Amino acid sequence: MHISNNRHRCRTRLCVTLLAAALSAAMASPGALAQSAAATQSFHIASGPLGAALNQFTGQSGLQVLYDPSLVQGRTASGYDGAASPRAVLDVLLKGTGLTYQFTDAGTVVIKQGPPNPPRRSAKPVSATSQKADQKPEPTTLQTVTVTGTRIRGGTTPSPVITIGSEQIQQEGFSDLGEVIRSIPQNFSGGQNPGVLIGNLAGAGNANQNLTGGSSLNLRGLGADATLTLLNGRRMAYGGFTQAVDISAIPVEAVDRIEIVADGASAIYGSDAVGGVGNVILKRDFDGVTVGTRFGKATQGGLVGREYDITAGTTWRSGGLIATYMDDSIDPIYSSQRSYTTQLVDPTTSTLYPGSNLRSGLLSAHQSLGDFAELRLDALRTTRDQLQSYNYSGTHSRATPDTTTTLVSPSLEVWLPNDWSLSLGATSGRSDHHEYRLQTVIATGAAIVTDACYCNDSRSYEIGAEGPLFPLPGGDSRLAVGIGYRENQFRDVDHVTMANTFKGSESVRFAYAEFNLPLIGPDQAVRGIQRLDATAAVRREDYSTFGGVTTPKLGVLYGPNPDFTLKASWGKSFKAPTLFEQHYAQDAYLFPPRFFGGAGYPADATVLVLDGGNRNLQPERATTQSVSLAFHPEALRDLEAELRWFRIDYRDRVIQPIANSSQALSNAIYAPFVDVAPTPQVQADVISSATTFYNYVGALYDPNKVAAIIYTQYANVARQHIHGVDLSGSYRLELGQGGLTLRGSTSWLDSTQQTIATQPAFALSGTLFNPPKVSSRVGAVWNRGGFTASLFANYRSGVTNRVDEVKSASFTTFDVALRYATGKRGDVWSGMVFALSLDNAFDRDPPLYQVRLPLYVAPYDSTNYSAIGRFLSLSVSKHW
Repeated sequence: MHISNNRHRCRTRLCVTLLAAALSAAMASPGALAQSAAATQSFHIASGPLGAALNQFTGQSGLQVLYDPSLVQGRTASGYDGAASPRAVLDVLLKGTGLTYQFTDAGTVVIKQGPPNPPRRSAKPVSATSQKADQKPEPTTLQTVTVTGTRIRGGTTPSPVITIGSEQIQQEGFSDLGEVIRSIPQNFSGGQNPGVLIGNLAGAGNANQNLTGGSSLNLRGLGADATLTLLNGRRMAYGGFTQAVDISAIPVEAVDRIEIVADGASAIYGSDAVGGVGNVILKRDFDGVTVGTRFGKATQGGLVGREYDITAGTTWRSGGLIATYMDDSIDPIYSSQRSYTTQLVDPTTSTLYPGSNLRSGLLSAHQSLGDFAELRLDALRTTRDQLQSYNYSGTHSRATPDTTTTLVSPSLEVWLPNDWSLSLGATSGRSDHHEYRLQTVIATGAAIVTDACYCNDSRSYEIGAEGPLFPLPGGDSRLAVGIGYRENQFRDVDHVTMANTFKGSESVRFAYAEFNLPLIGPDQAVRGIQRLDATAAVRREDYSTFGGVTTPKLGVLYGPNPDFTLKASWGKSFKAPTLFEQHYAQDAYLFPPRFFGGAGYPADATVLVLDGGNRNLQPERATTQSVSLAFHPEALRDLEAELRWFRIDYRDRVIQPIANSSQALSNAIYAPFVDVAPTPQVQADVISSATTFYNYVGALYDPNKVAAIIYTQYANVARQHIHGVDLSGSYRLELGQGGLTLRGSTSWLDSTQQTIATQPAFALSGTLFNPPKVSSRVGAVWNRGGFTASLFANYRSGVTNRVDEVKSASFTTFDVALRYATGKRGDVWSGMVFALSLDNAFDRDPPLYQVRLPLYVAPYDSTNYSAIGRFLSLSVSKHW
């Protein structure tokens, strides 16, 4: 049995009644799930050998295709180019071959011999001399496919996979990948996102503020640095000092799909994949040139956007390429343009949303080397300029930062005998965030200039092999193994002094192995077991800084019949401490004890404080578990639904443990971080480890008068418990000459944190600057011919301000998108696409809360709710 290169996707559907009930009960639902076997998708499959056509079908449909290689040998397929359901395309590809197919579950198709068996057609390739002069050679498609959540070709993952294809992105009117990920209920829109307020004036934490202007995945709200982001399976460079990766830097026009595994994946990918992994997969083949433009604005004022893009590509018999360039500029939103922020000091100069100008270019090419290997190259360069400003305590800060991100990733796939393959890959990434900030004292006009660079560099090299081991009743067992090397560097460069404020680097050697064991398959006819697969993976990473970490993952997939699939997984994941947390400059301070709540000390007593990075940090570790049940009835093939439970025990989280420094000497919970009897030698070690020693007591330092040492630098002390339930699904109805697809996703999240072992845990989810308890997106898409209309509701439950225990209102918005594609015609309108999008159609303002600094802080939670309001955009494109 051959398993065509594919990816197993989590694809779920709910019937009309179930969706309506979920919406009315909790505004719960929908999100980004793969389309059904009957849902219309775009296909571009070249005619030629049937095996190659099935490989192309697999990569474009997301279905797993199983077949005996002898069945397709010598058979050809006529190809397909257009929009249709996967079933309809399979009917075309298999027409006249004597073969048939059967869906064994929602994501798996088995190709079988069907009676009668007609003579096989010749698969002899067309020679260059016999081909017509005006006929373009069909590209050769080898067995290359990117699978998220597993390294096994044709393998399955025990973790559900959320897949959002380019067609869905167009249907729902998303203009970039930042909008896509913010629509996913499993993702938290805090962390690094352009709508999050800068300066940390609201107390949301350093990780919850806009620095680079990019958009980063933040699954389950664990932090942008605890979700791994990949481009065609390769790591991208970190950005800023929080290790956030800007997914919106990738031009959406070049994206085939994005796949998200919201489960621990360190056994497959290594560090950072605690909340999960997101993989952006680029289009392989693109023919022609498409030019487009988009104009939009917020109806309350500000955020006027202008976008221009061009995408070009071509294919030839042995390969193809796609190149795209985008220029996108938006105006800022000022506080004076929103009624609920006009009370801020000088609202005409305080931004709620930054202005920016993005210039992004991408090239992706592949070249076959005969029928045994393929070279691939992905290259990306993005530059983003921003304008941000805010006022605080008599000063005005105006920032004009710019961020440049580059990535170059060549790879080679070699196909060996007996269905084995060898892969070699390398990646070079860089992100330079140039932070230029002018801080002016309003009363005197005195100015302070910050001119620095947060510079990240990364390199990685990897070699891997994959292939069958031995036959099992359900098919061949398969193994994937590999080794590699990765290095990261972070520099904080002061451009005023032209010196490194601090610099940190680390190198990593890793090795991994993954097994897929199909124990029972449909052909065994075992009662009560149609399918039973076991999976196992383990990865070892050895760091130059803190040592080694081993992460295993076990999984099982069980299908009692064609209608249900049960998945379960258990694993370990980890996140290495960031280079900023390790190498941020340590400073020592000498203060009077009263500054830290000290009482009863001699009048000349002092305390020594050590603040900054910590080079002794250890990795953050997590244990992850998940169980999911998918429903995909054969009797109602346009219905799919999935229910998933997950749990994460996340320990040794890196934080600065003394949250309230004014109680460091008076609150017993901080005792583990206070040395109340420091010896002169310990004091000398603290001072010698500091970059700078600041004395604020008005007298010379005397070790005999130091009553305590307070350690406020980063430490592995916090523990988080996260669990919840995801519900997702879709259902398609044929309505006359058109079709209606209902789809959605909802997520309920419960997370707590115990900062110190001696104090009780407190709630995270459902509180200010943390993910809400319930997030949903539910809606419908109607299409007929070239016309598509969609309506989606977005729901976020309210969050509680822990200061006054007041819970905000929930936030519900509605998005509308209309799209018309003229298709191929014989006039100037050929290849035209017109699209109109209306986000937050009813212009809902964000829920407000009582802020501590009402003259300087906008009174809404910018990590959960947006100040944009209603946003209208119109786009036009033409393809030649």
